Order: sequence, then C-alpha cells, then structure tokens
Amino acid sequence: MILRVTQYGDPVLRKKGEKIEQFDARLEEFSRDMWETMGAYDGIGLAAPQVSVSISMCVVDMRVAQQSEVYNYRFDGKQPPIELLMPLVLIHPEIEFLGEAETVREEGCLSFPEIYGEVVRPEAIRVKFQDLKGAHHVLECDGLLGRVVQHEVDHLNGILFIDRMDRKALKPLDRPLKRLKKLTSTFLAEKSKNSAQPDQ
Repeated sequence: MILRVTQYGDPVLRKKGEKIEQFDARLEEFSRDMWETMGAYDGIGLAAPQVSVSISMCVVDMRVAQQSEVYNYRFDGKQPPIELLMPLVLIHPEIEFLGEAETVREEGCLSFPEIYGEVVRPEAIRVKFQDLKGAHHVLECDGLLGRVVQHEVDHLNGILFIDRMDRKALKPLDRPLKRLKKLTSTFLAEKSKNSAQPDQ
C-alpha cells in the first residue's frame, strides 16, 4: 500500500522515533508499505516519521541509484551483492563516524518536494542496527550509501536536511520552504476539521 508522505511543517517530522518493542508480522507489513511508497516516489531512502509513524525505523534501497555511483560497503564484515542486501531495513540505528573526511553534496527529501540544497556530511560511517526479526547487524559504508543512511537516521532524531545546511545555502530556499510549510499547515487544519465533524 502506498502511504502519504509527510510534508515539511508537520510536527511528526520533529519527533524522535520511539523504540520498537515487537518484531512481528505487522512490522513486516509496514516495511513493505514503506518500500512500495519509496519506490512510487523514486526515492532511495524513507524514514517512518515521513509516513506519520513515529518509530525508530527507516528503509534504504540503492538499487534505483544511478549506475555511476561509486561507494564501498561491508555488511557484517562481508560484501554481499547489493541486489541481495537491498531493500535494507534499519531499526534502532546508531551511527559512528569513521575518520574525519567530509564531503558536500546536494540532497533532496521526499518530505521536501522539488527542494534541494548542499549538505556537508562525514564521508564514511559505521551503523549498528536491528533487522525485522530483531537480529543485530553492522554496516560500514561511504559515498552515497553512507549519506543516505545519515539522512534517514537524522529523520529518526527529528533532524531535517535543511538543519544541516549553512545560512548561505539555505537563504535561496526561504520562500519555497515557507510556501511548503503553509500548504502543510492548511492540509493539517483541513484534516483536523474533517476528523472533528460527526459522521452523517
């Protein structure tokens, strides 16, 4: 099922994802809905708060990334084909930066349609997380994969990619961000109004 992607201005995007207690069929079904939603919007990463579910879980799928992208990765000390690794579900992810190298790259976000900006992030990371069965894993990666993981984990902590931009890079986005926030506010007001109306 394709879910509605939460837009900038919705308070859920600023909430920290809650801990998942049950690794069950419902969680697996939700992960499939997230994959389907991400694919429908041609995304390569999606966090649960972006579909209005405030839990510590995100999904990543590099199979749709450009073939020209070069990145390194090791999953539990091995390097399985990316087609077997993806789509990847990360539950309760914790990131550790590897080295001091940083890169700057333009980022977008499904919660910010048609809005892009340059963000500086560490180049290489190690992320510890659990899968849909609750098993623990370690992923070391760099390049676009490392950046996507950082972007999605930020979502789970209520941090948005615009928060990582400097003022100079953010300035040109001031007007479109205000416009998007206003649209979201209108949507939420209408939703609240409709839910408050008694059934006919």
